[in-house]
Amino acid sequence: MGRRGKKKGRPISGWLVLDKPIGMGSTEAVSKIKWLFQADKAGHAGTLDPLASGMLPIALGEATKTVPYVQDGAKIYLFTVAWGEERSTDDLEGPVTKNSEQRPSETDVRALLPKYTGVIMQTPPQFSAIKIAGERAYDLAREGETVDIPAREVEIGRLEIIEHGADRTIFEIECGKGTYVRSLARDMGRDLGCFGHISELRRIEVDPFTAEDFVTLAELEAARFGNPGDEPTESAEADDAVDVPVDFSAIDALLVDTSAALDCLPQVAISDDAATKIRLGNPVIIRGRDAPVEAEEACATARGKLVAIGAIEQGMFKPKRVFAG
Repeated sequence: MGRRGKKKGRPISGWLVLDKPIGMGSTEAVSKIKWLFQADKAGHAGTLDPLASGMLPIALGEATKTVPYVQDGAKIYLFTVAWGEERSTDDLEGPVTKNSEQRPSETDVRALLPKYTGVIMQTPPQFSAIKIAGERAYDLAREGETVDIPAREVEIGRLEIIEHGADRTIFEIECGKGTYVRSLARDMGRDLGCFGHISELRRIEVDPFTAEDFVTLAELEAARFGNPGDEPTESAEADDAVDVPVDFSAIDALLVDTSAALDCLPQVAISDDAATKIRLGNPVIIRGRDAPVEAEEACATARGKLVAIGAIEQGMFKPKRVFAG
């Protein structure tokens, strides 16, 4: 008797906006979500450190084609800087490398904020996913190497003090792609002469998603398995017979539509016939009084369903990335 082939995942598509708990890595979270949905494909839009909590948008199926648009979106974090210590990882994970008895006043901290608002140059942490000569910086740092990571340009739209205490300050920040909040804590601590590191970090928004889209692991497990304690282990689920019927309707209802990631693009409504042509890779003429004549990127929809991302040139939509019907 031949061996049974590996069970194929479902072709489910959409975004799951996970409220990631502290202690779980981003890759681990993606694997968990992929397993819960029995999805054939999954990926995340922006790594969140294990010691951080909050918004980790996870794309399933066709939504993985829209990951770059979410990665480029603005992010909002709540974070706490503990003053008096600098650590090797710029958060609680690493050992203390510098310390100070000095503590900043709220006035001192507030006076520093303009320096860290707008377009600034920032050096990523030694323990980061930045690649140096083909290797991850955190792998080199764990081997004891001091990595020379060049500073790079990042944009911080807003940085505000939420609460200030004797040994810590809580901030809220709105920033662009590539900003390291851990670097911000390190650099502010050095500027204030007291050193500092991140003691708490929570991501509360990733454009276009908001806190209203949050789904917890507990909610996912309840939707997938019903009563607590009913859920099987991942290995047991993998060994289930292929023909065992499973009701995914409750958990699928927690997904955000794939097209939500493309709110930043012009939207073009097309007919079913045009959608068929586009899915075959053919360009179509865009009709309608308000239809754009030129656009570097736009998305075409038919009956509210995403068909393709493409360019509009001289009133013609030319598909670049097509989505299954």
